[in-house]
Amino acid sequence: MDIKIEVNGTIEEREVIELYRANNWSSAEKPEQLLPAVRNSHTLITARDSGLLVGIANAISDGHLVVYYPHMLVLPDYQRRGIGRKIVEAMNSIYGSFHQQMLTADGDAIEFYKSVGFVRAGKTEPMWVYSGTEH
Repeated sequence: MDIKIEVNGTIEEREVIELYRANNWSSAEKPEQLLPAVRNSHTLITARDSGLLVGIANAISDGHLVVYYPHMLVLPDYQRRGIGRKIVEAMNSIYGSFHQQMLTADGDAIEFYKSVGFVRAGKTEPMWVYSGTEH
């Protein structure tokens, strides 16, 4: 396995939809919204194994102080192989000095994000206008 991490690389609709579906993310059913959202991110990180898209992450940022990581996915067959860590390292190389780095995690992802340094910020409370049942 020779994983290549790329910053702001190109992505094809088909491969993105396949990755999101493999992770049971409902946004795969909204490609007309998902693709522009991912492509227009401040930063897009891709992970590829011999050309196959095996991971993706994006960042929304003001470019100076605050960054939010809305999506980070790795194909299920490639999880627990260090790809997520490589993606986080790539984001840290860009945003590591920012005042605030934020994300929302649920399920099994919570422990992963804790393992790469994310913690609950003080007494903050996640707040949404969102059902919380979709990704």
